[in-house]
Amino acid sequence: MTVKAILLIWCADKKGIVARVTNFIAQNGGNIENADQHIDEQTKTFFMRIEWSLDEFGLGREEINKSFSVIADEFSMRWELSFSDNISRIAIFVSRQTHCLYDLLFRYRQGRLKCEIPLIIGNHSDAASIASAFNIPFFESIKSPENKNEREVKELEILNEHKIDTIVLARYMQIFSPRIIAPYENRIINIHHSFLPAFIGSKPYEQASRRGVKIIGATSHYLTSELDSGPIIEQDIVRITHRDSLDDMRRRGEDLERIVLGRAVRLHLEKKILVYDNKTVIFE
Repeated sequence: MTVKAILLIWCADKKGIVARVTNFIAQNGGNIENADQHIDEQTKTFFMRIEWSLDEFGLGREEINKSFSVIADEFSMRWELSFSDNISRIAIFVSRQTHCLYDLLFRYRQGRLKCEIPLIIGNHSDAASIASAFNIPFFESIKSPENKNEREVKELEILNEHKIDTIVLARYMQIFSPRIIAPYENRIINIHHSFLPAFIGSKPYEQASRRGVKIIGATSHYLTSELDSGPIIEQDIVRITHRDSLDDMRRRGEDLERIVLGRAVRLHLEKKILVYDNKTVIFE
């Protein structure tokens, strides 16, 4: 398959940015296959994702970095360069609810998620048989207030050993400390329910049912130290009525969680997300 370069850019909006970037690619023999841009009118910030084929491109990978840095300095850009043959290595963390884990693994097996999944970590043994069915090593890491620090140190060792660059929390019901969050900034993807109005704490579906909500949903976001407040990647909703039982609400909520998490992981793997000011720009 043709290898592509993927360039993400964000900087103060100025005249001539698009021309300089596209000319840089064209003058070196590149064929642009996808380009998308956005300007935040409130902050006057320019965002761009551009993708081009490396077939017949006149610069090697390291040369691209060196040559483009001249343009980046000219416009005071922040930028990220990646290549389509750089395959992400994902670790999935899971607790007792396994619907999101199953969905991710099926997408992975069908080739819909371009990544490697070298390990699954669970704070219960419930997912061990699932990992075995997909021939993926499973590590049980049972946490308590007394051993949390020790367990996280061990988990970091495992993540480093397997060269993990992205963590996906597939309904993982534990809170990470900054020890894990900091080295994986904007690389830990979480999923949770999203009610309108929102219900926090235990048994959210029971709370929502008692209030007679008409909309339920799911939200996927990057994890930060502030609980459930990281940059949002993807959301979706479904309408319900008084005819929906509590089991109906749970089932429809789980369906949304599968879909929303799958979309968020795909967007992350395809380098279609830019994070700024605790928000995201999503390129499609």
